[in-house]
Order: sequence, then C-alpha cells, then structure tokens
Amino acid sequence: MRILVIEDNPDILANVMDYLQLKGFTVDCARDGVSGLHLAVTQPFDLILLDIMLPGMDGYQLCERLRQDACVATPIIMLTARDALDDRVRGLRTGADDYLIKPFALSELVARIEAVLRRCHGELKRHLQVADLHYDLDTLEVTRADQTLRLNPLALKLLAILMRKSPAVVRREALEEALWGEDPPDSDSLRSHIHQLRQAVDKPFERALLHTVHGIGYRLSDRADV
Repeated sequence: MRILVIEDNPDILANVMDYLQLKGFTVDCARDGVSGLHLAVTQPFDLILLDIMLPGMDGYQLCERLRQDACVATPIIMLTARDALDDRVRGLRTGADDYLIKPFALSELVARIEAVLRRCHGELKRHLQVADLHYDLDTLEVTRADQTLRLNPLALKLLAILMRKSPAVVRREALEEALWGEDPPDSDSLRSHIHQLRQAVDKPFERALLHTVHGIGYRLSDRADV
C-alpha cells in the first residue's frame, strides 16, 4: 500500500513516515498544499493523510480540488489539531473519509488507515462501463464490442476519469490538472491525447462515445444529445 503524507510539521512528518514504513507501507510526502496536490493528481496512492493547516493551500481547499476538479477518489484522512464539530463536519463535507485529531497515537492512526482502506476498497468500482466500452481497473484491460483496445498509461488515466463521470461533461481544466497537476505541457497537449483516445475508442466503430463539448470539455456517452 502506498500512502501520501501531506504535513508541514517536520517532527510529526518524520514520526508518521517512520512508523508507517515500519508497518510495511510505502510512504511519500509533501510539506505544502501545492506540492501535495501535484503528487496526488500525478501519482497513484492508496490513501492520503492530509493536514489542514498547510502553507500555500490548506487541507480543505486541497481536498475539495482533488474531489471536484481532479476527480481523484483516493481515500483521505485529515489530520488536525482543530477539534470543533464545525471543523470536523467541514472536513468530511469537502470529501475526507475520516478525521483524526492531534495529538494521536500512531497505533490509532494505523488502525484508522486499515479501516478506511477496507471500507473504501470494498466500495471502489473496479470495472467501468459505458455502452459497449469496458475498462477493468485491476487488469487495465479495455475492450469495446469484445475487441481489445491498446492504450498508453496516460490514455488509460484519461479514459478512467471520463468513464467515472459519464455521461457528465468533464471540464478541460479538470482533465489537465488530473493528468499533469499545476503545470500542463501546453494548450494543445490535452487535445492531442483526446484525439489519440478517440482514434482507439471510436474510429473502428460505428457509434461515437467520446464527445467534445465546445468551449467546456469532453464527455463519454452513448448519446450525442445528453
């Protein structure tokens, strides 16, 4: 299991990382909100430990951007000294899966991590489908009309986002942030990857699933008028 710890207190960060590594987790870290957001949207993690009081971008803002803009479903446990009810409710409403108040015992932290992973992994949809397009998230196999489609890693990530949101429109900005974080290569990169995805997903078939919503973004749907 790979965990991202976003925490600006060096002592807490060191203690948490050391303990989690002793428990067999692979741990990466960030010490500010912007760096944490970049790592969370560009690399795969099984869980994120997120401090609320962060430089650059606080934990509430970061969590909200992950959930609403970048479409990241990775489980999040918020870590904070704020113990007021309103703070806990706000954290959960922005998309956190659990809330742990500082100071906490490291053994309790691991127990919370294990509980959230059991709950969220049991709920995660491991097979995506839009019309006759299927994507198995465990094997990374994509098929349409029983034909296997070959996609590169970035196309797979792009497809997963669009399929999870189908038939809703996903804005260009959200796709760019999910793929490249705060620093997309250039204005034509997303268009190029969409074109490549459309060549694989739609070109060999009679009915188009990938639609451009001009001036807004893209969506996957078996209906052009949704």
